[in-house]
Formats: sequence, structure tokens, C-alpha cells
Amino acid sequence: MRYNVTMVIFARGFEVAGVSAGMKKSGRKDVAIIRNIGPNKVVAAVFTSNRVHAAPVKYSRHALSKNDGRADAVLINSGRANACTGEEGYKNAVESAQYLAKLLGVEDINRIMVASTGSIGKHLEMDKFLPGIDMAVEQLNTSFSNEFAVASAICTTDTVEKMAVYSHTTGKIYSGKTLEDFEQVDVNENSWKIGAVSKGAGMIAPQLATMISVITTDAVLTSDEADEALKYAVEYSFNRIDADGCMSTNDTVFLLSSGTSKITPDLSEFKEKLLEVTMSLARQMIADTEGASHDIEITVINAEEEVHALNIARSVARSNLLKCAIFGNDPNWGRVLASIGVVSESDAVFDAENIDVALNDVWVCKNSGIGESRELVKMAENRAVSIVIDLKVGSKSATVLTNDLTYDYIKENAEYTT
Repeated sequence: MRYNVTMVIFARGFEVAGVSAGMKKSGRKDVAIIRNIGPNKVVAAVFTSNRVHAAPVKYSRHALSKNDGRADAVLINSGRANACTGEEGYKNAVESAQYLAKLLGVEDINRIMVASTGSIGKHLEMDKFLPGIDMAVEQLNTSFSNEFAVASAICTTDTVEKMAVYSHTTGKIYSGKTLEDFEQVDVNENSWKIGAVSKGAGMIAPQLATMISVITTDAVLTSDEADEALKYAVEYSFNRIDADGCMSTNDTVFLLSSGTSKITPDLSEFKEKLLEVTMSLARQMIADTEGASHDIEITVINAEEEVHALNIARSVARSNLLKCAIFGNDPNWGRVLASIGVVSESDAVFDAENIDVALNDVWVCKNSGIGESRELVKMAENRAVSIVIDLKVGSKSATVLTNDLTYDYIKENAEYTT
């Protein structure tokens, strides 16, 4: 095997830990720390656009405005979102950042970023959280077991951990759960790498999903470059998935650059590789959506403008009727057309009498009418479902990823806090 057992997932220049502080009834890991040991210590972040946002989002936004794009560590807890918790919730977010800053010898609290995920309307259990931070700091290191522990510690209803890595040495993207899945990931001293973990399995809707993600790189980036690259990657990955039309209060994505490789990459290349990493995570999230049995890729082609294609793809992704039909392996293309039709003329140009729709490469709808036989569409044999919508009015396109709506989704969310 060609990999090194240290820093298999995260890039060089970071120490990480994931522990159980006892905040989850299951006893699973619930506190994670990702520490940037430099020399760069650059940070960029993207947050939920939900106007009702959690205390950690409010705190981290403020910290990011004060730290000149520099951060020493990210602190994450799962199990409780610390959302809709008022003044006490914000004080708890600040206290946790102050506590970690003191342990790490960081003088400026704004260089500690925080994130939370879990149930809304519950305060953090500080009597458990702070000792958990102590425990995590004591365990900070660069082992694969710690990296996997971080991926596990940020999960809530996720059934699998989500990890992705780009190695500039091999030019490939890697994902998986075991050390062997990342066999050829590590880069040599003359190369650079991107590594990331994320969580997300429900409340997934633009902008961002119900997700926490930490992305690391040992490439040399300025704070402006990191910000530009992250916003680009997020726009074409996390902002293009929509499981259930529900936007979270806590969505947060961090990009951290250590600069350990001492290599300054071509920014355009870095942005594209970062997008590949975030797209891998986005697909993993859709595949793990609560109760889902089908992953659905909706692509709108030949639109007048890209935003028009995106508006239509999102409208189709939000159709519970269509999602239920796909759960039942029913190629009901009429539900696709109905979802297209609700998009206003100002949001998308199209001729309602001249739209083609393909399901799994079968053009079941031609010119907004009956096309090839539905019986040619095979769904039951495949988890993946492809929907292509041809507007025939231009040359622009966009893709949105979603999933079917199942009994298990309803059951899990009906019982989420009870």
C-alpha cells in the first residue's frame, strides 16, 4: 500500500479529534476539533441563507468578519443545533470558542470557528460539552482513526460517514469508509491535496443543505482565493442538491488552508478540483438521504439562460408527487411537466407545447405529449434515476440532485424529537 497512515483524509498541516461527550443518547461521538497548525491558517466559510439561523452561525459569521480570514481551529458539536436558543444559546457558542481558544493558546477568540448540528430549540449541555472539548484537545493527532472519528462525530441521522479527498499526485478523487478506500491518496512533498468530511441526510435544500462540512488543503491560498474557490464549489455542488425542500438553520462549510505544501496552485485548477471534492460529498449526502431508495439527477438542457434551467430543475426536484412516483418505480412524466409549468415566465423561458422529457434515457415525452413507451423505462433495477428536460429554446443547462420520497423518510421525521 502506498498511503501513509497519517493525514489520509485531511490535508497536511492539521490535527484532528472526534470524541463522545455524552450529549447524544446513543453515546456516539458528538464533539470534533480540526486544528490548523499552519503555517498559513487561512479560513473561508459559507453559511445558510436561512434568516432563522443558529447561534453558532451568528457567532462564526461575526468571527469571520473580524479575523482577516485566519483561523486556528474549528469546533463542532452534534446532537443539538443550538438554534432558536436566544441569548443563552449565543453565550454558549461564545463560551465554547473561548474555552477552546484558551486550551490551544489562541489569543484571539475570533480565530476559533464553531458549528453545531442536531435538534432545534435545545440548549447545549455545557456541563458535558466543555469536558468533551478537553477530551478532544488531549486526543488531537494526525491518525486515520481520528479523521474517521471526526467524520462520525458530526453525524446526526446520517447512516454513513461522508469523506472525499483529491490527490494532486494521482489526479484522482477518493471516497469511502476504510483506510483501503484511500490507498493512494497521500501526496508527496512536491504536491498538494484537498481532503474533506461532511454530514447531511435530511433538511436538504438550497442554499446549502442541512450540512456541516470541513474542507482542508495544504495548498497555499490567500484568504481571498480561498473565499472565491469555496463559493464557486458550493454554488455548483451543495447548492444543487435538494432532498426535501427544507432549508436548515445551521448549514456551514469551512475551507481551511495550512500552506504546508508550500505550493501555490493555479487558482482555476484548484477551484475545479475543489468542486470535484464537494460534488463527491454532495452525491454522498443524496445517497444517504433519510429513507431514500432512488438517487435522482435532474438535468435541464437547451435553456435560454443557466438560471432558467436551474429554476426548472429545482421546481421538478421539489415535486413530492414526482418523488413518490419514483419511489413506486412509476415513470410518470406528467408530473415532470406539471412541475415545469409552475415556473413563472420571468423565471424561465419555454414553450409549454414543445418540451421533451427523458427518464433513464427513454424519451417518454415528446413535444409536451406522449413519446416512447413508459414500459421501456427501467427503475426498479437501478437506484440511479436520470431525468433530462429539453426546453429547446437555447444552449444553457443546469443539474440538480434529489431523491425519492419514501415511507421511511416520513417515519424518521415524524419521530425525530420524540
